[in-house]
Amino acid sequence: MNEVEQTESQAVLDKLGLIVVRHPLPFRLNHVNCFMAKGEETWTIIDAGLNNEVSRALWDKVIGDKPVGQMFLTHYHPDHFGYAGGLQQKTGAQLSMSKIDADAGMRSWKEAFLETLPGYYKAAGIPQEAAQEMVDNTRAFQPLVTPFPKVGHYFEEGEKVHIGRLEYEVLFVPGHSDGMVSFYQREHNVLLSADHILSRISPNISYWFHGDPNPLQTYMNSLEKIRKLDVDWVIPSHGEPFQGANKRIDELLAHHEERLDATWQMLERPLTIFEVRERLFDRALTVHEMRFAVGETLAHLEYLRADGRCERTMAADRWVYQQT
Repeated sequence: MNEVEQTESQAVLDKLGLIVVRHPLPFRLNHVNCFMAKGEETWTIIDAGLNNEVSRALWDKVIGDKPVGQMFLTHYHPDHFGYAGGLQQKTGAQLSMSKIDADAGMRSWKEAFLETLPGYYKAAGIPQEAAQEMVDNTRAFQPLVTPFPKVGHYFEEGEKVHIGRLEYEVLFVPGHSDGMVSFYQREHNVLLSADHILSRISPNISYWFHGDPNPLQTYMNSLEKIRKLDVDWVIPSHGEPFQGANKRIDELLAHHEERLDATWQMLERPLTIFEVRERLFDRALTVHEMRFAVGETLAHLEYLRADGRCERTMAADRWVYQQT
């Protein structure tokens, strides 16, 4: 971002009364943007970061003695949901999020769900050692997302909420998660997009062996929903604010159409999910990145299957996909 763009994006944040609280993350995607805004009497916080020493110290410094009245969570992924319970205990704030993602957040890090993963990973064709590493990596998030928050309010589509002194509309934009929300400020035509629309990378759209069986189709539908607003400024949870939501939406849709075509071409012969993953992501991946790559591969395969362009059969306890 050049100096002019930085000045313009800061002007938008100032106009909205938003403070960006950028939390470092121990991944290749190395930060998450959380937000604060001052209302008439109390502050609102959007998203919480991980429950780790870095985020706890950062929130202590930024909040100080400010009264925090409400917390809004955009979705249940750990970099947004993780420290919500701890932060709620410190501030006493009422917490709001979608019921879909509240339920997913309470379920996805518990042993009952984690114990199902080895079976799914086996069916995906993942070698046993790599599969166990992926399960262990998921389990390692448990202390980073607990204690769980107490949800005092479940968002509804189109409801009006105040973030600072301005009114926003809650928009459900499922895809990246089944119950993700973003916040639209109509007067200034600005979208707090969470992970729905990012400026430089494509949000991860994964099927996690539960929930929406076709998240990629859902994500594309959500992009079309936002396109109708012709949003001027987008303030994402990763990266910098940027102008022109519809241009970015076109780029994201084109990216997924490319990936879908590439995936379909591979299926001239039968392949497991893991074999398709190896071809789609032909670089060295960390265990954390491998989980996301498998999930994204499966989302593309399930989109093609729902579209009638490929079929899935079970062979030797492995799911195998092939063109129809």
